[in-house]
Amino acid sequence: MTAAGVVRRAVTSRPEVVASVRGRDVPELRGVPRVTVVIPCFNYARYLPAAVASALDQPGVAVDVVVVDDASTDDSLAVARALAADDPRVTVVAHAANAGPVATFNDGLAQVTGDYLIRLDADDLLTPGSVQRAVALAEAFPTVGIVYGRPLHFHGDHPPAARTRVRSWTVWSGASWLEQRCHLGVNCITSPEVLMRTSVVREVGGQRDLAHTHDMEMWFRLARASDVGYVTGPDQAWHREHPRSRSATDVDVLTDLDERADAFTTLFTDGLGDPDEDARLLGIARRALAEEAVARVCQAITRGWGGNATTDAYLAFARRQVADLDGLRHGPRLRRCLAVGPARARFVPGLLLGALRYRARTELRNRTWRRTGL
Repeated sequence: MTAAGVVRRAVTSRPEVVASVRGRDVPELRGVPRVTVVIPCFNYARYLPAAVASALDQPGVAVDVVVVDDASTDDSLAVARALAADDPRVTVVAHAANAGPVATFNDGLAQVTGDYLIRLDADDLLTPGSVQRAVALAEAFPTVGIVYGRPLHFHGDHPPAARTRVRSWTVWSGASWLEQRCHLGVNCITSPEVLMRTSVVREVGGQRDLAHTHDMEMWFRLARASDVGYVTGPDQAWHREHPRSRSATDVDVLTDLDERADAFTTLFTDGLGDPDEDARLLGIARRALAEEAVARVCQAITRGWGGNATTDAYLAFARRQVADLDGLRHGPRLRRCLAVGPARARFVPGLLLGALRYRARTELRNRTWRRTGL
């Protein structure tokens, strides 16, 4: 195997570590860095005060908040203006007509004055000390343009206690972190747990017009331009799960696959990166997405169903990503599943074992994400 081959395999499994710092060695901040928290809001009046308070109460940094109300039909704008009247650190931008989440964040971005910025949905919350922890990493490593950590998902009005102790910091090469995301084909960041360096955001631009993967595409674009930092140990934000959240509506598996493909395509055909490298990475990402779609078909057939509109749509999606499904890792398994059919597949030992292995790999990936953020 060539040296290039060794590097390629290493990048596939784990991004290149630029720096790793133990929690007890984390340096304290010098001065008081400025951070702007942009809070897009649409009909979240009941959640907005808590979101704003979670940002303003951050210690060790100078925080200002920009609330952008996207023509809410509830009391969101009145609540936002009342918060601004009570605290000069809060600014309100009001849309006359609903413009959607991308334009709402980008309008807030235009108001950013801090050295760093955070996009915080109005139904989410920052955990105590999270901004200081992320800023400390970014201040120690000027090549880092994006810092994230673990989000703590919760339901209801009362978030669980958050962990606050830093075990370590890690800085990955942005290029290798991005390549790993292409090999896996998935996003690994929710949203509120992210701190961005404003100068890098100004360089690469704001969010692009994607329905549900505008955040994902922006994280990846920042990684193309800078290194990526991760805070291990604490919970960096609370992400609220509720029926009205955008992440809980209008996104089934096939839609998610389509929109992840759109995010990769948008990123790697924007003409801002190296054309050859972007083409290579887009090919890797498309192959990963095709693998996932084919694996889902195999899992369905092994469970006793398939050959219907859902599995046909998965296969059509996979064929849009790669020309030859036979060349995929799951290609041979797919051929056997289609030949045997859903009525018999579960009784074929090799196919059943393949389904169990896929489930085990999926669970291992989830555990790796919870442990490392990757």
